[in-house]
Amino acid sequence: MKFSVETWAPEYGIGLDLERLEESTDTVDVEVEVEAADWTPVTPPSPQLPEFVVFVDGVRRIDVRIWISDGELVRAGVCASVAAGAVRCTRSEAHVVDVAVMRGVYAPPSDGAGPIVTSHGTYEFVPCASDAPDDIYNGIHEQMTRLETQFGNDEDADLVVFDGPLRGRMNPNGVGFVKTQHVQYLPEPQQAVLQKLEAGQRTPMFLIGGAGFTRWSWYLRLPGPKSNPHAGIVRCELVGSGAASEAISRADDVTATLQRYASEPHKDTRAPQNLYPIAGLENRLRHRLGDQQILERAMRIAAST
Repeated sequence: MKFSVETWAPEYGIGLDLERLEESTDTVDVEVEVEAADWTPVTPPSPQLPEFVVFVDGVRRIDVRIWISDGELVRAGVCASVAAGAVRCTRSEAHVVDVAVMRGVYAPPSDGAGPIVTSHGTYEFVPCASDAPDDIYNGIHEQMTRLETQFGNDEDADLVVFDGPLRGRMNPNGVGFVKTQHVQYLPEPQQAVLQKLEAGQRTPMFLIGGAGFTRWSWYLRLPGPKSNPHAGIVRCELVGSGAASEAISRADDVTATLQRYASEPHKDTRAPQNLYPIAGLENRLRHRLGDQQILERAMRIAAST
């Protein structure tokens, strides 16, 4: 039996699962840079590496699930903490510049819903469409995205890397860095090019359109053991405005820049996609979330008073 081993630790799943990829409902134009029949790996030609790069990320955690009394009705809610921050990198150093934490009560609007004050901080009320798990999760995720956006407006940065899709963020110097693939945007002939990529190479540019937000996008391979055909594959995206030639040049610069931040398997269980600045920032953010058991205990005390 011929097989290959996934580079990520088992608890993180895999970066690209071809069997479970959902087909995109957005329109996709694969002939932005070359004709569809001419898709082959692209090696960036002498890119211009940025001097100043900012990495932005956020984390979230459910602290406790609650029941909110609303007259004779009882509604489900979730108390969650989210944190976001940024790492500024030059060619010689990197440091966390700022971190923000927000704690919230996520539930549908009702007369009984409101903020909860505990001995370890206040959980502000965040209205959600319903108490369905998807609506609650989306509410938490949107709050995290808002926090992340605060750190993406660094005018001094040559490049701002958001961990994840852009999600409507219009930063002219921003790039979305998607390390786990859940959607297949490309037709099968172009999708097959991903397996042919070597470290430092990218696919041709394509344009994703839909929901009023278009993005220039491409896939690239980061350096590291090629233990399976899709090891080290990530997708990047830029705001879909301006000339295609400018986006293509930007893609070359981003592809070359990200190579030097790729993590190594002996240091990170999600290598190489979990870039070193993002991994370090995640650790700082999770620490700033606080101790979940202490927060839960404070919530139980607040509920009993």
